[in-house]
Amino acid sequence: MRIAVIDSGITLPGVPVADRAAFRLSDDGVGVEQRTARPDRIGHGSAVAAAILAQAPAADLIDAQIFHDRITASPAAVAAALRWAVGCGARLATLSLGLSADRPVLRAAVEEALSHGLLLIAASPARGGPVWPAAYPGVIAATGDARCGPGEVSILPSAFGTCPRRPDGNPRAGGASLAVGHLAGLLAAAAPRSREAALAHLHGTARWQGPERRLV
Repeated sequence: MRIAVIDSGITLPGVPVADRAAFRLSDDGVGVEQRTARPDRIGHGSAVAAAILAQAPAADLIDAQIFHDRITASPAAVAAALRWAVGCGARLATLSLGLSADRPVLRAAVEEALSHGLLLIAASPARGGPVWPAAYPGVIAATGDARCGPGEVSILPSAFGTCPRRPDGNPRAGGASLAVGHLAGLLAAAAPRSREAALAHLHGTARWQGPERRLV
């Protein structure tokens, strides 16, 4: 399965990446510039990619770089990356990000990507209100669930929960961002033919159901 990692880039030793592109809002604030992606200077996208490969070693990754010096990107840049991923033949895209409000340019790109059959997995933090694109209809929302180890899934009220940790045990990045990578890897390994098949697989293999219960 070809997977677009829409993030800070992919820099993993020995891991080939078929296509790379970088997207950022132009200086005039009107359009989006597309360039060649550079090495991942943040490490965020590489951690997500490693989580995917931990579950699906044969996944074909493409690099849609929207984060550069920090984890922030314009909705227009995210939208451009989504359209590029569709054009590159991606079947699944990860979006380990969340905007606090709906943006028309992002909503239109998500709807277009879904209409082309692209599976979209987006981060949905465990606390706080809804975030976009995870809150858009048709997007599969993922969040971290401490009960889940690698390869395990839970069904939560508003998202699927998966392992929130990096495969290498490094605590520097985690939570919903890494859960997106783990969930993408699980679906890549299952290779569902449609969103409906993907949801059926997750429901059929979930180990946990309902919110985490913590001892006080």
